[in-house]
Amino acid sequence: MTGGQKAALAAATVILLGIVAGVVITVRSRPVIETESLIGAVLARDTDPRKQMPVAGAEITAASGAAEGECKSESTGFFHVILHPGVPPGQPVTLRFRHPDYQPLEIIEPAGDQIYVAHMAPISNETQIETHGPEVVVADVRVRYSVKTTTTVNIGSLAKTFEVVNTNGVLCLGHPPCSPDGKWKASVGSISLDAEAGNAFSDVRVSCIAGPCPFTRIEPNNISQSGRIVKLSAVDWSATATFLAEAQVVRTTMTDMIRQSYPVIFGRAMNFTLPATAEGPSIEASLNGADIVFPLGPHLTLSWGACSVKLDADRSRLIRCELKPGFRFRDSKS
Repeated sequence: MTGGQKAALAAATVILLGIVAGVVITVRSRPVIETESLIGAVLARDTDPRKQMPVAGAEITAASGAAEGECKSESTGFFHVILHPGVPPGQPVTLRFRHPDYQPLEIIEPAGDQIYVAHMAPISNETQIETHGPEVVVADVRVRYSVKTTTTVNIGSLAKTFEVVNTNGVLCLGHPPCSPDGKWKASVGSISLDAEAGNAFSDVRVSCIAGPCPFTRIEPNNISQSGRIVKLSAVDWSATATFLAEAQVVRTTMTDMIRQSYPVIFGRAMNFTLPATAEGPSIEASLNGADIVFPLGPHLTLSWGACSVKLDADRSRLIRCELKPGFRFRDSKS
């Protein structure tokens, strides 16, 4: 190897070492984005996914070194715990879950951008059942509610005539109203129809029935927002013409329509939805063979179940009711 080649190799080695050193410095100087919060869901533990119901009101604590945080799960089981201070990604975090109806749960997971799902085992109700005697059987569960609906009924019809008085063959001479071509003098006539209080018009129509109808024009209908008052107009640029105005008279009333649906039952919980317009919801059920109506009220109170509600984007409500100790659904062994 010549002296020039050795010099070139040495220079290339120095450059390569400089690049490597720069990369190492860049990597070391890059800031670490700490994990400041954890999100997830708390579910009831069950081998059947349909029975893994959300656990609401679970107390959740998170700890990792000096970092701590706590929160409660929402009606959907969702939780969002904020860590103070944050922790580096991958550092173990201990999550503890507590609920009076479920066995305590503790899991250790690495901190990071992920969804944490916790399954809590329900506490056995055997002791409570022995204390309170045989379980009450809940069967034939129906959800009943009402919605407002409008009903429109045709209560009659109306027919009236009106005239537009005009003289045939008179030049307009630029003094409106004139014929469409501006040549002949025209007249405008109108009629106002009133359907009376509580009523409205529908299928409004007007026609020329006598006189020089080819030389007339119906003006657009002008119907008020309430639909009660209708004003009709016509233009005539020949001799006097007669017009017929007709319309149907309708009345719209608001009534309550009763609707009924059936909840979906898995294990010891039932789920059903109510539309945003639902009013006065109640649950009809048979308890040990006796049919009883249970009004839910604004607080969703049931003597035999604990209910929670989730409001969806369309304002409909997803309601979940879990049986209290001492009750069971028919054919349910859990």
